[in-house]
Amino acid sequence: MARRSGGQMNRNNHYVSGNLAYDYDYLERERQRRAPGRDYEERREPERAPRPQPRRKPAAAPKHRERICVSPLVLAGYAVAAVMLVALLASYAQLTAISGDVVSMQRELAALEDEHVTLVGRYERTFDLSAIKEAAEAAGMAKPSSSQIYYIDLSAPDNVVLYEHAGTNVLGRAAAVVGHGLAAFVEYFK
Repeated sequence: MARRSGGQMNRNNHYVSGNLAYDYDYLERERQRRAPGRDYEERREPERAPRPQPRRKPAAAPKHRERICVSPLVLAGYAVAAVMLVALLASYAQLTAISGDVVSMQRELAALEDEHVTLVGRYERTFDLSAIKEAAEAAGMAKPSSSQIYYIDLSAPDNVVLYEHAGTNVLGRAAAVVGHGLAAFVEYFK
């Protein structure tokens, strides 16, 4: 940018007409000018002419528009985000369906618990001991007497007697042993 005469450039490289230096005595002069007992009109500084505004050049219109290229990585990112959004919505739909199923199953469970209490009460009424005793006496049943009770002694160890057929020969016994061995092998792997 060409330098204009009669002005200065600020740090943003814009033209500024006038002085860019700080006026450190400005506050002191204002205090003296407004001091009590002094006529404000006398001390008034002469009016300055308005500063000329710099002319700005109109911005040149672009002759052609720059072509915008979209990165494939950005497109892939948007595609992944869209897929994740659809998956999230689908999971919310599944969650809603499952929540509805849970609520209906809880209602069914409460109804079944009520029915269970009712059935347990009916069951206990059917097995009333006094009613059973009366029914047994009406049928002619009585408790067994001591002459009707028999005790079996099972304290002796178990023993087995195996009887073999006398007419088998050695070859038949060998075939039976092999057959039993194959049967045990097959049964082991079942």
